[in-house]
Amino acid sequence: MDRNQEIALTQMRKSVEKLGSSTESYGEKTLMRFLIARSMDPEKAAKMFCQWKKWRAEMVPLGYISDSEVADELAAEKLYLQGLSKSGHPIMIVKVNKHFPSKDQVQFKKFVIHLLDKTIASSFKGREIGNEKLIGILDLKNITYSNVDIRGLITGFQFLQAYYPERLATCYLLHMPQFFVTIWRFVCRFLDKATQEKMRIVTSEEEKEEFIREVGEDVLPEEYGGRAKLVLMQDVAVNY
Repeated sequence: MDRNQEIALTQMRKSVEKLGSSTESYGEKTLMRFLIARSMDPEKAAKMFCQWKKWRAEMVPLGYISDSEVADELAAEKLYLQGLSKSGHPIMIVKVNKHFPSKDQVQFKKFVIHLLDKTIASSFKGREIGNEKLIGILDLKNITYSNVDIRGLITGFQFLQAYYPERLATCYLLHMPQFFVTIWRFVCRFLDKATQEKMRIVTSEEEKEEFIREVGEDVLPEEYGGRAKLVLMQDVAVNY
């Protein structure tokens, strides 16, 4: 860590205290995520950190969302957790053709928290370091208009941006049908520049080869060019 980062961290901690909160029990790597997300501005990072702590206390009072709380969403068997990529990032796959917009938005938000928390937790054994990132794969194969969930997509990405800063390494979109292109452009209006730069729409053979190379054949399921089997998220055990 360079001198400027150390100064920014010290200033951020002081700003958090001024806002009536504390950074105690949070390591440098966790705090740095908030600083990076706010262009190394200590006051803005402190505000974001305090908002995140308040949000976690309200939405996740136990520190995690259990499988039983999101049983209906998990029953659709649309989420898979594949282990770690070549670069050490946990890989989450969403089969969008098994997803249908939720009528209960509070429940859906809990589900988003569950899938993000569990994916991140699957990347470490023991204690969280604080700078873990995930790879998301959205498989749009065989989707119809009934699977399209604009609100759900926006909620997921806004959660990532506001409450999981610097947690996304890359998000790959596979098998995007023509009708979804306009929908995706609309969703992108709600994504900040940093998030948009992490999106990869895979279409050409060259892009597919790069996707397989970056993720890794050992953990990528066979249907995507790898050698692994799909693993349902609820079949993966993690320690929160």
